[in-house]
Amino acid sequence: MSEQLFASAGLTAGQLNAIVKKLGGHDMALRFLRDELSVSEPTRSWREEDDVIYFSVTSDGTTGEDWIKRLEGNGFRVGDYAKQVLRSPDFKPTSGVTTEVAVLKGTLFEDNDRITKKIRAEADKRKLSKPNAELACLIRLKFTDKEIEDMGLWYIVAMHEPINDSDGYPGLLGSGRDVDGQWLDAYSVLPGDGWGSGHGFAFALPQVQSSASDNKS
Repeated sequence: MSEQLFASAGLTAGQLNAIVKKLGGHDMALRFLRDELSVSEPTRSWREEDDVIYFSVTSDGTTGEDWIKRLEGNGFRVGDYAKQVLRSPDFKPTSGVTTEVAVLKGTLFEDNDRITKKIRAEADKRKLSKPNAELACLIRLKFTDKEIEDMGLWYIVAMHEPINDSDGYPGLLGSGRDVDGQWLDAYSVLPGDGWGSGHGFAFALPQVQSSASDNKS
C-alpha cells in the first residue's frame, strides 16, 4: 500500500500518543475524527512585523494608587520605585483613550546603540510619540509572562515622559517577567543609559485624524 495513504508515517508512537493527549484523550480524539470537535490556532492580541510588535490598549481611569491595589490583587508584583512613580502627581491617568502601541524590540539596535537617546531618536524617525505612563500598567494587565516570552522579550518599558521617584531620579515604568514573579517596576533612566537586547520599548503610534467630511453628521 502506498506510503502516501499514511499521513502519520513520519510520526513516532510517542508523538501520536502526545497528539491524542493534546486532544483530551481517547474519547476526544474519536470525537475529532467524527468532526464533532474542531481544533483552531490560538489568536494573538498582538502582531509582529520587522522586529516591531503592535497592539492596542484602552485606558479606564485607574489612578496610580488604584493600579497598585489592582495589580497586587491579581498576583502581580509592584516594585518600590514603581510605587513611587505611580503615587507621583505627575502620573496622570486617562479614561476611555485607546492607544495604538508599537514596541521596538531591543534586537533592532546594536549593543552599543541600545541607549535611551538613540532609541528615542529611532522612534522619532518612525513618527512614534511618548505614551502616557499608564501604558506600562495596561501592558502588565494585558499580557501574561508567557505572551511576553513569545514576543522574545523579558521586559516592555513604556517610553513615557520620565517621572521622578522620591529621590529625584527620572524613571520609566515597565512590565517584566522574572524567575520570582510577574513585575511592574520602574527603571531609573538617563539619555545615555544602556538597555539589554531582551527589552522592548513601547511608544504610541500617531493618531489617525478624521477628515472634515468624516465629522459631518
